[in-house]
Amino acid sequence: MTTDLAAFAKEKGVKYFMISFTDLFGGQRAKLVPAQAIAEMQEDGAGFAGFATWLDMTPAHPDMLAVPDPSSVIQLPWKPEVAWVAGNCVMEGSDVAQAPRNVLRRLIDEAANEGMHVKTGIEAEFFLLTPDGEQISDPFDTAEKPCYDQQAVMRRYDVVREICDYMLELGWGPYQNDHEDANGQFEMNWEFDDVLRTADKHSFFKFMTKSVAEKHGLRATFMPKPVEGLTGNGCHAHISVWDAPGDAAKTNVFAGDGDGPTGEVGLGERGKHFLGGIMKHASALAAITNPTVNSYKRINAPRTMSGATWAPNTVTWTGNNRTHMVRVPGPGRFELRLPDGATNPYLLQAVIIAAGLSGIRSEADPGKRWDIDMYAEGHKVRGAPKLPLNMLDALREYDKDNDLKAMMGAEFSSAFLKMKHQEWNSFVSHFSRWEKENTLDI
Repeated sequence: MTTDLAAFAKEKGVKYFMISFTDLFGGQRAKLVPAQAIAEMQEDGAGFAGFATWLDMTPAHPDMLAVPDPSSVIQLPWKPEVAWVAGNCVMEGSDVAQAPRNVLRRLIDEAANEGMHVKTGIEAEFFLLTPDGEQISDPFDTAEKPCYDQQAVMRRYDVVREICDYMLELGWGPYQNDHEDANGQFEMNWEFDDVLRTADKHSFFKFMTKSVAEKHGLRATFMPKPVEGLTGNGCHAHISVWDAPGDAAKTNVFAGDGDGPTGEVGLGERGKHFLGGIMKHASALAAITNPTVNSYKRINAPRTMSGATWAPNTVTWTGNNRTHMVRVPGPGRFELRLPDGATNPYLLQAVIIAAGLSGIRSEADPGKRWDIDMYAEGHKVRGAPKLPLNMLDALREYDKDNDLKAMMGAEFSSAFLKMKHQEWNSFVSHFSRWEKENTLDI
């Protein structure tokens, strides 16, 4: 693990470092720092004006410093003279409580104090579009059911192969790549890891995928629903909890067997209560996992061209069944299928821990296990909440959930709600073509 960035630069031939942080809206911000100055930056941090990004600050706030975490450093495989490193945001000697990576770090420590170390893997989906973002980049990618289409994936082999080669080079353990359920859509998978490492990798993956696509004259987007009528971009998270971090982990804290709906699928008591927390807070955590106006075009979508949206709209869980919000595909872990491509890599992991810890502390019950096809038989479910219909509903659910707000942190929650309500107000003040087409002659 790297501890000295100046030594890293000398050993690897790095000329510049991108000291990066992610703001409340998931925007990745960076300063390009020459290697000759990195020792000072590692000590003091690179200076930013927080107001100039999507953080709840004013122009009068002091400098915000992004102090690089050397353990996160990644040399850009496609431009080896540059290295990316995640920064922890500090102001006047204290962590900026609303900064997403800091929110996650605090919750990791809180879980560790209770003997729990969360590990996750994510399934990042994206579209490859024309540079203007208006069309799918491959004009021959028109199949009604394009999932796993081998001809289509090979037509974009150069992009997919380059990204996968880089992940192999970085030691991420990528294990499969495919054309996904929508025309122009792809998914790439790599091995699960401790949540902070997964969040850093997720952040870097988005940066890398966009950069490689641009290199090939294309545009990659993780937008939840970039093409009407097609399946949207999910970001499913596979969640497990262990007795220790990293390679020291020996025991899966979630694992169990026995009676009851969770025991039958391999979740013990703590796994059951962690899942119970996810279910209990689902409507509120949607504000984090599905954070944009466009997100609700995915989770409340009509049937897509392929025949299924692959996204949930009801708070239900099941065994190995992809039509529910949570599925338990095997012992000791479960998959949260709610998040989409717009989710903030750090806040996604933070809210998973927050909801799960809340569930364990309150011994939350996940409720009835449903083993039905929700797309065909969802009308049979009684008593399960529907997920929010739009971003405003999700923000209201989050604001009502005092437990989850406290777990995520009062300063973060206040800043997040303020900034996202401003975004919603901007959206509803926009005049759309639909309004004229449906109202002009009334």
